[in-house]
Amino acid sequence: MSNRFLITLAAACLYLPLMATELPDSAHARHRTLRAIEVMGVKQDAAASDATAAVTQVRGTRLRELGINAAKGLSEIAPNFFVPDYGSRMTSSIYVRGLGSRMDQPVVGLTVDGVPYLNKDSYDFDIDDVDRMEIWRGAQSVLNGRNAMAGQINIYTRSPWSGPRLRLMAGYGRGNTWRGGAVWRLRLSEHAATNFSAYMRSTDGFFRNAATGALIDGEKQGSARWKTSWRPAGHISVTNTASASVLRQGGYPYREAASGLVARNDTCFYRRTTFSDGLTMSWAGRRIVATSLTSVQYLDDNMTLDQDFTTADLFTLTQKRREWGFTEDLFTRGSRGAYSWLGGVFGFYRPSRMHAPVDFKDQGIAQLIEKHRNDANPDYPIEWFTRRFTLGSDFRTSDGGFAIYHESRWTSGQWTFEGAIRYDYERVSLDWHSACSTGYNTVHVLPDGTREPYLSTPIEIDESGHMARSFHQLLPKIAISYRVGSIGDAYLNIAKGYKAGGYNLQMFSDVLQQKLMTLMGFGMNYDPDDVVSYRPETSWNYEGGVHLHGTRWSADATLFYIDTRDRQLTTFPAGTTTGRIMTNAARARSYGAEASLAWQPCRELQLSAAYGYTNATFRSYTSGGVSYRGKKLPYAPAHTLFMSAEWTTPVRAAGAILRAETHLRGAGPIYWDDANAFRQKFYATLGAHITLAPEGEKWSVKVWGENITDTRYDTFYFVSVGRTFLQQGRPWQAGITLRYAIDY
Repeated sequence: MSNRFLITLAAACLYLPLMATELPDSAHARHRTLRAIEVMGVKQDAAASDATAAVTQVRGTRLRELGINAAKGLSEIAPNFFVPDYGSRMTSSIYVRGLGSRMDQPVVGLTVDGVPYLNKDSYDFDIDDVDRMEIWRGAQSVLNGRNAMAGQINIYTRSPWSGPRLRLMAGYGRGNTWRGGAVWRLRLSEHAATNFSAYMRSTDGFFRNAATGALIDGEKQGSARWKTSWRPAGHISVTNTASASVLRQGGYPYREAASGLVARNDTCFYRRTTFSDGLTMSWAGRRIVATSLTSVQYLDDNMTLDQDFTTADLFTLTQKRREWGFTEDLFTRGSRGAYSWLGGVFGFYRPSRMHAPVDFKDQGIAQLIEKHRNDANPDYPIEWFTRRFTLGSDFRTSDGGFAIYHESRWTSGQWTFEGAIRYDYERVSLDWHSACSTGYNTVHVLPDGTREPYLSTPIEIDESGHMARSFHQLLPKIAISYRVGSIGDAYLNIAKGYKAGGYNLQMFSDVLQQKLMTLMGFGMNYDPDDVVSYRPETSWNYEGGVHLHGTRWSADATLFYIDTRDRQLTTFPAGTTTGRIMTNAARARSYGAEASLAWQPCRELQLSAAYGYTNATFRSYTSGGVSYRGKKLPYAPAHTLFMSAEWTTPVRAAGAILRAETHLRGAGPIYWDDANAFRQKFYATLGAHITLAPEGEKWSVKVWGENITDTRYDTFYFVSVGRTFLQQGRPWQAGITLRYAIDY
């Protein structure tokens, strides 16, 4: 594909429809234009009731009522949207309609105030100053590109132009959990406003290490955000949002299935420092509205694991990484009469460095290396030089690409027709270096049982290499909707999505280990390029649904079918003891239904419910000579359920309003393995809160509880070194939250 063609295509996406766009120029029209600029700073601006997709939107007030401070808090609230809470905040696994990923690339994109997050390891963070959260389900790749094949999460923070000047929050809960936050809003001039927000959280945790008696999932985190909006003229808007966060976390409370205990001798932790800055500039002329969204991101993290998760001295893993991310999204949009459009170009660059040693210890050497070698040749057993050695790996990766996209919409009477397309190009390169300096002594066992020295064998491994791969994707979408009188819309859409390919850095420790064993005469000699790289995963999403609403009710319903090719699966390759591999192993399909309902039968009572059903199975997948065709996809629940009831009544003595709410979350069954031999049955947790606040909520007092029935369920399952491990869901929690607002 020539550069001239790409340049021409980009120009067409941005500017071809401009002659069809006329924006008014009167004083009254300038106010309307300014509102358009604020909306056009983001791409997915359609109201949930008008979108040709399944959308769940939760406003800030509702988020605070439910105690949701992170995107994972929307799990089960949005149908077929499931985020298991396990491991650490690095995990960030999200499953939507049977699609999901345990490692590397996500299936759902994330933006905060329009800034796209490039690495899913930074998806899980708390943020208190939220205006609203949105979850768009189904393939959203045309507008959001790579890794939005199952949906898109958009988070919007509060505007500096409205609300109280000072908002304070403090809370305390079980597990010695403290939370605090503050937002200060300042009007700098008639044309500029800013706000500063800070948030902190500290908890001792809930799970104990049986080997030491200490709590192991404690966490401390803090974050700050600075958002400034400048409107120098009626047709120009500039917004900059800078944020930074620090996380220090224990975690990984995996219990061995045989003993039922969390017990390990080495520490596990995750530490993360992040920074991001996003600059959004919008300009409206007579024939064009253009937006530029520029961002820079920084991630510095460290995951250290007792990777055998037992009290044995087997091996530990550390992954220290420093990563930068740069994005630029330039898009234009407009409308004239029945026609509206959006077109743009997007580019990103993400360089990263990682240091990832695996440290073998005494029992690891004895059980995983010496035993295998000595069982094969008992007359000449070996003994390692030292009882500890390191498999060292260092990586430098570079991931970058660009995209060109366009979307058009035309309305004729009750009908609306949409067509969209995106061309996406990505190049991933990897420079790696692996090293190990160790060795072993061989002895000869004589017939009488005596042992005599035979041979000393040093092992020196020092290898490096370079890999690079490029990926191209053409992503179309078509949709049609019909307005059903004044009560809503019905729609159909077909869209292609994709999840990016890449490299399994965690697999290098296993490649190096197998290299070491091969030098000893046994083991498997992997070709790094074969086992470390994996291809993109693609899908076709077919969806139909309705958005309906009345005076006191609203309802949404969706049917979907998804065909997935080159399904990316996390597996443990033959012979591995330390690595995991992402491989393109299967073709799969998902189909199901979603329904949401909100009803206010009377002024005091509000009812809502959301239900999702997914049937996700392998269509073709063979591993180790075994066919898994027809088996359920692991880790994705078949059912999700959310039900809520809220009662509101005035308390005249306090001059306030009392809100009492209870809700139920449910998910399952969840199959843990490809053979469907193990599963978590459907489970449900009950939550409730009572809030006292005056009109306008100048202050509020909330008493809350989650999983108040102390339901026991598991959130994760895996097998390591022949042992089965599970993580239990969080036990019951309760607490109190205070909020106070000052408008001086």
